[in-house]
Amino acid sequence: MRRAVCPGSFDPITNGHLDIIGRASKLYDVVHVAVMINQSKQGLFTVEERIEMIREVTREYGNVQVESHHGLLVDFCKQRDIPAIVKGLRAVSDFDYELQMAQMNNGLSGVETLFVPTNPTYSFLSSSLVKEVAAWGGDVSHLLPPVVHAALTRRLAEKRLDQ
Repeated sequence: MRRAVCPGSFDPITNGHLDIIGRASKLYDVVHVAVMINQSKQGLFTVEERIEMIREVTREYGNVQVESHHGLLVDFCKQRDIPAIVKGLRAVSDFDYELQMAQMNNGLSGVETLFVPTNPTYSFLSSSLVKEVAAWGGDVSHLLPPVVHAALTRRLAEKRLDQ
């Protein structure tokens, strides 16, 4: 079985993330999506909500497994016998950081990292940017799967009510 992992915080998952996961699902028998937990970051969505959204929008691929992980990505890989990490690169600026991470991960465990160039349509896209634009009332519906856009709209409305 050829296995790979697509890691990230996915807060929320965007069409750019889906592009990379979908392309990886064509290359590997099983693609694990690891929702990485960062205790120092307060997410808009809970880890459980992110997992559920990712499961829903990747269901059509048929070979994607979604779960969370707290700790080193290489430990996630070792525990599941995953030899490859698939990362999307939006711009040259992503490469500097991702190359360091890839070299560290390989040095720690022998896990390889494959870089996939992002579809130019999504080259500017990040979850943070989507949340910021949506919070100011901008239309981000074309950047997210419909179910995720609906969840984001609801969550931002809840936050406005709480303020």
